[in-house]
Amino acid sequence: MTGPVRPIQSPPERQAALGFLERARDNFTRRSSDQAYDLKVSFTADSSGQTNYDGTWEMEDINLPGQGLHWTAKSSAGYEINRISAAGEVYAESTAKSIPLRLQEARGLLNNPLPSASYANRGSIRSARVEFNGKPVTCLLLSQSKHPMNPPLGRGWDEAEECIDPQTGLLQLHSEVPGRYVVYDYLSPFQLGGHVLPNSVTVSEAGKIVSKLVVQSASPIANVDPESLYPTKAMQEAGPVISIKGAERIVRIHQQGRSTSGLSLHAVCIMGVITPTGKLTEAHSLQPSDPESDTALQDAQAIDFSAGIPHGAPPQQHFAFIIENFLTK
Repeated sequence: MTGPVRPIQSPPERQAALGFLERARDNFTRRSSDQAYDLKVSFTADSSGQTNYDGTWEMEDINLPGQGLHWTAKSSAGYEINRISAAGEVYAESTAKSIPLRLQEARGLLNNPLPSASYANRGSIRSARVEFNGKPVTCLLLSQSKHPMNPPLGRGWDEAEECIDPQTGLLQLHSEVPGRYVVYDYLSPFQLGGHVLPNSVTVSEAGKIVSKLVVQSASPIANVDPESLYPTKAMQEAGPVISIKGAERIVRIHQQGRSTSGLSLHAVCIMGVITPTGKLTEAHSLQPSDPESDTALQDAQAIDFSAGIPHGAPPQQHFAFIIENFLTK
């Protein structure tokens, strides 16, 4: 976003903006409805080796309200996972100890891309009305800070951007950080229990498409074998299952001891997955052409995230967006 942005400050305006966000978020709450469904998705990952398992993917969700969820995914590069959530328990068997970045990304973008209104209300909210793909949209810029140093024009580095069609309430563009953008296409949408699914979702990083999801089918189902929610013996013996948590944003400033007179900060964002052992994996720069990109990547990879994991905590993983700031003339 490059144009003027308006701060949303008064309580009535903030409530209206949060209601607007919540309307878009509600469209993704398919699992909370009474409609059982079978959702089949394919996607292609092409990150030029920066993340694991480039190639084609197939993914399927079978959701039974009040009973559980059974989802599977398979990559042409050799990764497979079979996962069941039922009766308050989660079981899984897979070919790797962690969930690959592109798979975690695909599931998040289809099922839960937007923050809740209560989370968004913790920090600053700004708004802009722009045109996107030939139609007007309203973009909300959300920061975790209540008093961020945002530019009067364009977007700040600590702001997420959510662009929504004010007529339909459908999410059009989603961006956690500058350099990474997700576009939702509803040219031939699917319907499930009053929820609208995009026919495709396109992810770009540094101007390059790195993943494209296509919804192949979204079908209501009436009769499902309850044994589909029974864990296999291998699942029962696999041990604790990794849970996926929300993304973490970390800001680091280089050369803090230098005088800042006549200097300015410029940022490079590193994205990756923090595994249950506290290791940053599949890390890559979202500004690869920046001269500080390699330095930023090396610094992010040197962080010991294990120090923040409580002893005995259940295994979990999440995205990390590490914003590395450098002083420049």
